[in-house]
Amino acid sequence: MIDDVLRSLESTSVAGLVRGDVPAYISWEGWVFPLVEIVHVFAISIVFGSIFMVDMRLLGLGHRDTRVSALSRAVLPWTWVAFAVAALSGSTMFISKASTYFYNVPFRLKFLVMALAGINMLAFHFNVYRTIDQWDMGPSPRRARVAGALSILLWLGVIYCGRWVGFTT
Repeated sequence: MIDDVLRSLESTSVAGLVRGDVPAYISWEGWVFPLVEIVHVFAISIVFGSIFMVDMRLLGLGHRDTRVSALSRAVLPWTWVAFAVAALSGSTMFISKASTYFYNVPFRLKFLVMALAGINMLAFHFNVYRTIDQWDMGPSPRRARVAGALSILLWLGVIYCGRWVGFTT
């Protein structure tokens, strides 16, 4: 069943275009995957960079003179837009070789670590962040610092696994 779905994704015209299965008269044959990959890498860089700024503030290592809530409001819209672009570009690359990626261990690990990063974010926002008015301008409580450190480690894990996928497919 799942193999049928994967093969059907790979048989789409978009997947063929990304793979380079296009007529020779198209002058950018073979360039679509690298271009999509560049967009993906830039988007992930923005995701990580914007999250990193907030995490560094939580750890007390950056933006100490800025309220956590103000910094979050300023950078998180960029995070979500970049995450959407990363998801779209990543999905585009995925469908080009869905059968290969789906069964790739580093690919699966990337999504596991990304899910853990999402759980960490949800736990932070629905727990520690609810008391932000008590610590917004001052040092972050221990639970916020732990969430920030864990976030950095998990997103570095996502990046590492993403690069690992590139060397195993």
